Amino acid sequence: MLSPGLYAFLMPLFIQIRLLDVIDILLVAIIIYYLYKLIRGTGALNIFLGIISIYIFWWLVRIFEMELLAEILGQFISVGVLALIVVFQPEIRKFLLILGTRSFLNTRSKWFFSRLWHFESTSGLPINDIVGACEEMSGSRTGALIVITRENKLDIFMETGEILDARISRQLLESIFYKNSPLHDGAVIISDNRIKAARCVLPVSESTHFPAYLGLRHRAAVGVSEQSDALVIMVSEQTGRISWAKDGKLRRNVKPVELKEILVKEFSVDYEKKKK
Repeated sequence: MLSPGLYAFLMPLFIQIRLLDVIDILLVAIIIYYLYKLIRGTGALNIFLGIISIYIFWWLVRIFEMELLAEILGQFISVGVLALIVVFQPEIRKFLLILGTRSFLNTRSKWFFSRLWHFESTSGLPINDIVGACEEMSGSRTGALIVITRENKLDIFMETGEILDARISRQLLESIFYKNSPLHDGAVIISDNRIKAARCVLPVSESTHFPAYLGLRHRAAVGVSEQSDALVIMVSEQTGRISWAKDGKLRRNVKPVELKEILVKEFSVDYEKKKK
């Protein structure tokens, strides 16, 4: 049993806590968690911690009524929002991409709405041609980087390369990445079941946890998957091994059958059934 004095002290605290307050705290915690995931492993994490330290110091200075120092720090914090936008521009863009794609538009919600409005959920992506080309290039140790877009069409990266807008075929993919081809250096971007562009320049991952022994092709694959919802396939020129990247995560040394399974799973295609 609580004493009357302790009960009188604690009771107002419980009365003032509303359900909306709990939801407010949970939402803030979720946002902080996702922000931490975005900047983890990058130099932005140290900058973020430094800004938090300055804010805490400013808050303590105001409590102790140190007016001069509080005024100086207050001026710094007042323009801090603009500084944050400049410093964290890549992370803010990545966060907005997550809000618009992966976090809220998951597979089940897409399936529900496609059934509700009778949309066709299959993409018709020619998986056999893509997997066959990767298998052939793996055997000949021909380096390749293939980006398959989803909701984010990556037009800004297409503009860095040569626009093709060609039908996807195994022969065309192998010809593009042939070592003497003028289009082999860079990435191929596939969008709307077409090869939209070749020799495209992709952003590289800035993660400090990225394995140092992997080359620029793998770093670019992870980089574009961090900034979009694309699935990226790469073939190593040195080892001939096939890998794929999605959501900033890299899966290495996959077999052609495993690559086919992930493409079927991610793009929900019925193309293979139509070909039989």
